[in-house]
Amino acid sequence: MKKLVAFFATAMLLATPLLVSNTTHAQQLLDRVVVVVDDGVVLQSQIDQLVQQVKAGNNFNSANAPSDEVLETQAIERLILQEIQLQMADRMGIEVNDSQLEQAINGIAQEQNLSIDELRQKMADNGISWASYRENVRNEITIQQVQRAAVQQRVSITPQEINNLVKLIDSNQSTQTEYRLGQILIAADSNSSQSELEKAKDRADTVLRLLDEGSDFSDLAIRSSSGSAALDGGDMGWMTINSMPTLFAEAVDGKPAGEVVGPIRSGVGFHILKVQDKRGEQTVEVEEVKARHILIQPSVILSDNKAKEMLNTFREQIAAGEKTFDELAKEHSSDPGSASRGGDLGWARPDKYAPEFKEKVETIAANTISEPFKTQFGWHIVEVTDRRTTDTTDESKQERAYQMLFSRKFREELDNWQQEMRDQAYIRRVAE
Repeated sequence: MKKLVAFFATAMLLATPLLVSNTTHAQQLLDRVVVVVDDGVVLQSQIDQLVQQVKAGNNFNSANAPSDEVLETQAIERLILQEIQLQMADRMGIEVNDSQLEQAINGIAQEQNLSIDELRQKMADNGISWASYRENVRNEITIQQVQRAAVQQRVSITPQEINNLVKLIDSNQSTQTEYRLGQILIAADSNSSQSELEKAKDRADTVLRLLDEGSDFSDLAIRSSSGSAALDGGDMGWMTINSMPTLFAEAVDGKPAGEVVGPIRSGVGFHILKVQDKRGEQTVEVEEVKARHILIQPSVILSDNKAKEMLNTFREQIAAGEKTFDELAKEHSSDPGSASRGGDLGWARPDKYAPEFKEKVETIAANTISEPFKTQFGWHIVEVTDRRTTDTTDESKQERAYQMLFSRKFREELDNWQQEMRDQAYIRRVAE
């Protein structure tokens, strides 16, 4: 009833063409309402512009194109959905400011290898005003934000689904990954006595111990291996999981370069294998930092300048040996999570932190206390106590699997959600 009241209240304005007077005061048709969508409308000019954009697109094949009537029908349907979602954005308080818009347009221009002026000219050549193009981009961003807010909560992904997909990806990739294996074989055939087997096992354990202590694998292979590649330092060359002995495949599948496995018992003795190298598999490494900080938060009784002065005093006290970083953090830091640990933040990737903090921990020399700097949380001094490179391949696989699942499920839920929104909306075609 509410929608009907709103419709009839505006029907007198919407059902007739919009008019404009020229210099001779003759009335000319400017635009007209084609569809009423809840509290909004779809105009003929919007439909014409969208059809024009489609025809000007790189994917449009005029030789095999649908009729203008079909294009217009599709355009109307898209604009109805757009209007429903833009009205929802208004109710949700979602707005795209000019800074966000400019950033998005700059990104579009870069993707097309164009300057902003060239992009503007391209729109003009296609008969699209720059103001209309900007508004279209703003609407697209707004709708994306509405969709994320409304649909994301409808997507559910379990850890089991992620693990299953990771295994599937790994199984497909393992057939392509090549391993360069080194082997040290301590001979002991199936006819060996128990005593001989024990002696061979002891020799294999000794070789493993020497490798753990840093001995060269190639040198030990030449001196100790009974394998056919002993004189080559045990080098067996490049093999995939499917082309190496099953016993070896089970032992080295998924192992990183440099990993030593064994001893593995077979009918000919005890094998010690080393993954000398791998190729065909993507590994992901990230830089992590171990840092500690002291945070001072300004307040009504503590100004920005005073907070900064306090931190400068702390730096001087630490440099003079009057106080330690640990003591000052415990006494003064406003970060409850790290203060009790002397400001220690543990190991973390720099991108975990606020932009200003990230820039500091990435650039400051180790074991140097930074000058005071400000983030959204307050004023800080920070010290990086260590750095390391961490293999995050497994974590990256999990994230990739999650994103693949999320993308598929989001698309499915988005289609369902849009259909639900359309079914619930008041939509009326205005007769010409």
